[in-house]
Amino acid sequence: MIDVSKGFSRRQFLTHTSCFGAFYAAAQMIPLPALAAELAIDSRVSQTPIVDKGFASVRKIGNGLYATISDPSKGNTTLCNGGFLAGKDAALLIEGYTTPAGAAFQMDALRMVSQVPVKGALDTHYHFDHSMGNAFYGVNGIALWAHATASKRIVDSYSPLQGTDKGAVLGPLEKRVKDAKSDGERTHAQSDLNAVTGLFQIANASILSLPNHPIDPAKLPMSIDLGGLTAVVESHPGHSGTDIVVRVPEQNVVYAGDLLFSGWYPVCFDEKATISGWRDTLKKFAALDKDTLFVPGHGQICGQEGIATLREVFDDIAAQAEKMYKAGVPVEEAQQRYAVPEKFKNFPVYAWGFTIGPAIAKLYGEWRAN
Repeated sequence: MIDVSKGFSRRQFLTHTSCFGAFYAAAQMIPLPALAAELAIDSRVSQTPIVDKGFASVRKIGNGLYATISDPSKGNTTLCNGGFLAGKDAALLIEGYTTPAGAAFQMDALRMVSQVPVKGALDTHYHFDHSMGNAFYGVNGIALWAHATASKRIVDSYSPLQGTDKGAVLGPLEKRVKDAKSDGERTHAQSDLNAVTGLFQIANASILSLPNHPIDPAKLPMSIDLGGLTAVVESHPGHSGTDIVVRVPEQNVVYAGDLLFSGWYPVCFDEKATISGWRDTLKKFAALDKDTLFVPGHGQICGQEGIATLREVFDDIAAQAEKMYKAGVPVEEAQQRYAVPEKFKNFPVYAWGFTIGPAIAKLYGEWRAN
C-alpha cells in the first residue's frame, strides 16, 4: 500500500500503476462476445437491450433487474460491468465506472424504466474502473455505498498519481523496453509503459469521489428492501480485499463484480487479493442454484458455466505453478514460464504483471506459508 503521507517511491508507483493501467490500456482491444446461446433462450434475459451506446448496453435480466455490460473495444466510458435494481419503492445502482459519463449513462437507463428514488449507488470494490465515475453520484446527492475500507484504498492508490510528473516515471519503463532480453519480456514492458500512460490520463482527468456509506463486512449479509424486490449484499474474499456482491436470491441473479471475469484471465495483482480465498468464493458460487445468472465485472453475462470456466483457469494456473514449485523453480522464473493452454487461448491476458504473474507469486507465498 502506498502511504500518501510519506510519499512514494518510483518503484512503488510503477508497481501499482503498471497493474492498474494495464487493464485500461489492454481492455480497449477486447471486443465483447455475443450473448451465449443458452442465455438467448433464458426467459429472464431480454434479447434486445433497452439502450446501446456501443461502449455499453443495458439489458433486462429479471423482474426489475438490469445489467450494464461494457464493450471496452468501443471506449472507456464505462469499461466495467454493473447494472441496477428497480423495485416499487426504490432503486439501487451498481458501479461508478471509469467516468462520470459512465455513471450518468446508467442513471439515464434507470430513468427509462423507473422513476423511483435511488436508495444508493454501490461500488463492488475500489479499483479505478469501478470508482472513478463516482463524482456523478456525489453531485446528484446519491449515497455512495462500498466496503468500509474502499475510500482509503481509493485515496492511497490514486491520489499519488494526480499531478505527478509523468516524464519522471516513464523513463524507467522505456528503459525496460529497450533493455528487454526477450520478445516476451519486451512485450510485457511495453504493455506496462502503455498502461502507465493510459492511467495518467484517467487519474489526472478525474475528481476522486469517495464512498460516504461504508459497509462493514462483519455486518453482512444485509438485505435491502426496494419494494417487492429484495437485494442481499454480501462480502467475499478474492479480487481486492474490498469485494461486495449483490444477490437477488428469489430470482437467482448475482451481480458478482470482479470476483467473476467471464471468459478472461482474472486480475490478481492487488495486495489484498487471495487466490485460495478467491477459489473458495467461486466454490460457493458454484453451489448456488444451477439456473443462477451472473453479471461479471468484465465479459458477457453468464450462467454457472462461467463460474466453472474461471475455476478451471485457476486450477490450471495452480497446477502448472505447483509443478514448478515442487521442482524448485524460482518464483520469478515460474511467473514467466506459465503456458496458456489451448482451451484458453482466446481468453484476454492483458500482461503477465497483473494476471498470471501475481497469481503464481501469491500461490508460491501460500505454499511457503503452509
